[in-house]
Amino acid sequence: MNNEFIKQEGLVFPGKTYVEELLKPVFNDQREYLFHVMFDIHRAHVIMLEDQKIIKTAEARKMLEGINKVARTETVKITYDPQYEDLFFMVEAKIAEEIGEELAGKIHIGRSRNDMGVAMYRLVLREHLLQLLESSFQLGEALLIRAELHTETYMTAYTHTQPAQPSTLGHYLLAIYDVLMRDIKRLWAAFETVNQSPLGAAALSTTGFPISRSRTCELLGFNKVIENSYDSVAGADYLIEASTALMTCMVNTGRWIQDFLMHVTREFNSFKVADPYVQVSSIMPQKRNPVSIEHSRALASSSYGDALAAIQMIHNTPFGDIVDTEDDLQPHLYRAFSKANRVMKIMFAVVTTLKVNEGHLKVMSEKSCITITEFADTLTRNYDIPFKKAHSIASTLSRRTIQEQKELADWKVDEVNSMLKDLCDGSFNEEEWKKIISSEHFVEVRRIQGGPNPNEVKRMIENRKLRLLEDIKDLQLIIEELAAKRKELVNFRL
Repeated sequence: MNNEFIKQEGLVFPGKTYVEELLKPVFNDQREYLFHVMFDIHRAHVIMLEDQKIIKTAEARKMLEGINKVARTETVKITYDPQYEDLFFMVEAKIAEEIGEELAGKIHIGRSRNDMGVAMYRLVLREHLLQLLESSFQLGEALLIRAELHTETYMTAYTHTQPAQPSTLGHYLLAIYDVLMRDIKRLWAAFETVNQSPLGAAALSTTGFPISRSRTCELLGFNKVIENSYDSVAGADYLIEASTALMTCMVNTGRWIQDFLMHVTREFNSFKVADPYVQVSSIMPQKRNPVSIEHSRALASSSYGDALAAIQMIHNTPFGDIVDTEDDLQPHLYRAFSKANRVMKIMFAVVTTLKVNEGHLKVMSEKSCITITEFADTLTRNYDIPFKKAHSIASTLSRRTIQEQKELADWKVDEVNSMLKDLCDGSFNEEEWKKIISSEHFVEVRRIQGGPNPNEVKRMIENRKLRLLEDIKDLQLIIEELAAKRKELVNFRL
C-alpha cells in the first residue's frame, strides 16, 4: 500500500496530495483576489526600472505590451497547471511567451516574491477597506437622516433589558451613528497603515540595483514607503489592525441589529420592516419574518469570525516572511470585509425604508414607571428634599404602583400627596404631577449637553452633518485619486 501511494504521489515536488489540497485551492484564491493587482505591480516595477535606466526604454515598452496583453486574459479561462507552482509563475510564463524569456526575466530585477506578495495583499485590502468605508458612510447618513426625523418621537430607553427612562428615537439613533463614526475612524486608521508600499525590500534586505522605492510607491497610489526593508516583509500588523478594526465594527453593529430584531417583534411593535425586506412563512401566512435583519446579524458574526481567524493565524508566527501570513490567511480577511460590506448595505436598505410606530412608542414611553426619576428630581428641585430621601420616596411610590398593577398616570395628584404626607413636607400641584408623568417633559428638561432634549439632539445632528459631508468628500477624493492613478498606470506609454 505504501509503495502504491508513493507511486501515485510522485517522487518530485509537488506531490499529488500537495497539489490537490494546497496548490490548486491557493491558485484559485490567487486568481480570484490577486490577478488584477499582480499586473499593476508588474507595470509599476517596469516603469521604475526604465526611469532608473536599469533597463532600456525599448525593453520596457515591449515588457509593458506583453504585461498588458496577458492582463486582458479572462480569469475564467485560467486554470491550475501542474507545471507552475502558482499563479505568479504561470503569469510570468505567459508574459515570457509574449516577449521572450530574456526580457521576462529582466522584469524581476531588484524585487522578490516577498515584497511583491505583501504589496498585492495590501492593494487588495486597500480596496476592501475603501468599499467598507463607503458603505459605512452610506449607512451613517441614513441613520442621521432618520435621527433628524425623530427628535420628538418619544420611546422607552432600556438598561439591563428593562424599561429605564424615556428618550427619543432620534437620541437613540444618533448614539448608534456616533459609534459607527468611531468604527469608521478605526477603519480609516487601518487604511493608513495598509496603504504603504513594501516594494523594493526584495527578499528582506533590498537590492544592489539602483531602484527607486518612492517611484513604485507613487505609481501604485501608496501613501508612503515602509522604510525598513525587514519590516516591509516581516511586519503583519497591517493585517491585525485591519482585522481588529473590522471586528470592533461588526460587534458594535451586531449589538444594535439585535435591538432592531427586538423592536420589530409583534410584542414590541416599535418598527415595521418594509415589505421588500421581509419573508413570509411557507406554512404560516400571517408571518412577516425580518430575514434582512437576521441575515445581517449572522453575516456580522461570520465577518468577525473570519477576521479573528486571520489574527489567530498570525499569532505565534516568526517575525519574518512566512506562509502563515500569506495565501492561506488572505481569503479569510477578504471574506470578512466582503461580509461586513453586505451587512452595511442591507442595513442601509432596512433603515432607509423602516416604518416607525410613533404612537405606540409614545404610549410605551409612559408605562412601567419610567418617569419616576423626575418624581424624585422634582422633590429635590422644588421642595429642597435631599435626593437620597427623594429617591427613597420615589421607590415607595413605584413599588406600590407595581403592586397595584397601575401606571403612574393612574394616580390622582391628591392620592400621591396623601402618600407624601407621611414621608416629607412636599405636596404637588396638578401641573407638577402632569409634568412628572409626561415623557415629553422628562425629555425636555434633560437639555444638558448630549441629552435627549429635541433641541440638543438637533444641535448634535447639525454638527455631525457638516463633519459627515467633509468625511464623505475626503473618501470620494481618495477613491477618485486612486482610480485615476490606476488608469494612468494601465495606460502608461513610453
